[in-house]
Amino acid sequence: MASNQGFSSQGLDTFKTEFRKLVDDGKLPSVVTLISRNGHIVNHEAYGVLDVSQPDVPAQIDSIYRIASMTKPVAGVAMMILWEEGKWAMEDPIAKHIPEFDGLQVKQEGVLVPQDSPMNMKQLMSHTAGFDRSSAYSDLNLRDGDLQSMINKLSKEPLAFQPGKDWRYGPSVDIQGYLVEKLSGQGLDEFLQQRLFGPLKMTDTGFWIDESKRSRVSRIHKYDDSRKLMASGDSNVLNTKKPRFLSGGGGLVSKIEDYWRFCQMLLNGGEMDGQRYLKTSTVELMHKSVLEPGVNVTLYSPHTRGLGFGMDFAVIEDAQAAKTSQGVQSFYWGGFFGTWFWIDPLNQMIVIGFIQLVDGTKPDGAPEVRELSAKLAYQAMER
Repeated sequence: MASNQGFSSQGLDTFKTEFRKLVDDGKLPSVVTLISRNGHIVNHEAYGVLDVSQPDVPAQIDSIYRIASMTKPVAGVAMMILWEEGKWAMEDPIAKHIPEFDGLQVKQEGVLVPQDSPMNMKQLMSHTAGFDRSSAYSDLNLRDGDLQSMINKLSKEPLAFQPGKDWRYGPSVDIQGYLVEKLSGQGLDEFLQQRLFGPLKMTDTGFWIDESKRSRVSRIHKYDDSRKLMASGDSNVLNTKKPRFLSGGGGLVSKIEDYWRFCQMLLNGGEMDGQRYLKTSTVELMHKSVLEPGVNVTLYSPHTRGLGFGMDFAVIEDAQAAKTSQGVQSFYWGGFFGTWFWIDPLNQMIVIGFIQLVDGTKPDGAPEVRELSAKLAYQAMER
């Protein structure tokens, strides 16, 4: 590691101590963390075990975790690569690229009405196109089949709100994955490998892993009724061959340094190790909110304020209103099993953490690791 890049050694030690304590107290099975500033990694640590039922297998800094919805920003970058190539435009009606969605009606106060204006690509990139929350489609089993099957199912369902008038976290990025395939003529896995993972040296990131890497993968865990950690069985699915459904919304596994290289490319304005992936102006567009006035990012609470949403990234617009210690203008997301990250352009900082718990992102599903890491990271910053 390089110098501390403006962090105090004591502050970084406190960060490490507090996260180790979560493991020692039985609140987390393992945690891998990474902090960088100005392109230099100052914290990169793994602590705990990959499976509480096998306590002799420690987590390592190159252990592999399911990053779930942290796949979404990756799919978003793929979409923006195609946007730069002129394959789509922000104001394009989605139906221009997905004819199956032409003429979808909106369920409004129990009756079906036409769209006030056609849902467009910018809205698809920001969860405001009109699609409902994922839970509303649970009976449709959208991921049971291939990407075209998902489109066919959604084409028979009404929209949940008028395009642009609400924010709901649903299938939008899986739809983006379908569009990457259609607009590029490649499989989503092939496009990501060729345009991002290969050049960025993200050697352990993909929709499946080689069988030889299985021992490096964290088990998914959950709490029993007494809040004691236990290995989870049903949700421990791991693909060792190409899955039929390539989920741009949540299908990737990764190791933390791989994801850091992705984040650092964005913090660098679309460039990494001398290779350009996106224009700087495109990256800036990705973390500039496109929400209409009065539309709020309400993932876990209808009362959430202070957040904007750009192209597959949430943005901290008012840290106090958002009740977060993350820096203003930071852009971020997280994953269902508790993985988290943010990119702070004002402080040239990236913070990433990997855990693996069922409902790990929900406020009652795991310790508040994002807020703890933010509080400790900014406290450790001296300049």
